Amino acid sequence: MTDQMTDNGNIIKSSYIRDTVQRFLRHKLAMAALCFLLIQVILIIALPITMGLDPYTSAAGGFRAPPSAEHLLGTDTVGRDVLARLIAGAQTSLFVGLISSLISFSIGVPLGLLAGYFRGWIEVVVMRLADIAMSFPSIILILVLVSVVGPSINSVAVIIGVMSWPVFAKLLFSNVISVREKDYVEAARAAGARNFTIILKFILPNSFAPILVAFTFRMAEAIIQESTLSFLGLGVQPPSASLGNILHAAQSVAILTRNPWMWIPAGVVLVLTIMSINFLGDGIRDALDPKMKI
Repeated sequence: MTDQMTDNGNIIKSSYIRDTVQRFLRHKLAMAALCFLLIQVILIIALPITMGLDPYTSAAGGFRAPPSAEHLLGTDTVGRDVLARLIAGAQTSLFVGLISSLISFSIGVPLGLLAGYFRGWIEVVVMRLADIAMSFPSIILILVLVSVVGPSINSVAVIIGVMSWPVFAKLLFSNVISVREKDYVEAARAAGARNFTIILKFILPNSFAPILVAFTFRMAEAIIQESTLSFLGLGVQPPSASLGNILHAAQSVAILTRNPWMWIPAGVVLVLTIMSINFLGDGIRDALDPKMKI
């Protein structure tokens, strides 16, 4: 009888995973976004090797040169290849978005789990800390911390990640509260299962789906925050490239009107990257909801 119940559970789980994957593959915007992001990652890896792109060296006499066979997207104000800077900038932005989201995830998920499952004083401490962190305008606080610590790729990624953990903690907390009262959790407690086992086998798997969606949206938001900091001159510092400081270098009216190759590609890549990550999150959200018709 137990083996039959186990087999039925495995069949249901396998069917749910298969249906989820199929719904995701039928989501046209999500698939287009996934293709764009994969192509972007491939280009980031391949182009510097195959084309010998150098984002730091200035070309002699090539200041603000328009696109040509030698420089496909022209050069910037100090003669650096815009395509090379664009590739390096996209790599930096994706790195900051991914690493900061992983940091937020690694802090917020355990705290949300503990607060939602054990409640009591743990809930009070974690949720009040989350409320305090979310009560401050995030970009202002990040600006202050980056100014104190010093702007760099690593410091920006870490600070954005540390300041964003309440997003995951709050979301998982609310999901865990509803799951912990389910019959199968009560049955596991009655059977003598330890809290750690219950959390890993029953609570986390049944509360985790919204976290995947939140992760993608958090990554897109982190890229926006990094680009904002770099545009203001307090994020990634030259000669390192990011999409934000490429746009920062093209603030003058003369560059905006006479040298569009210096800022339009970075703006387009930034917008398409953020849109693609958001569409990917929409696809994951819809795929995880069996009620959605895609």
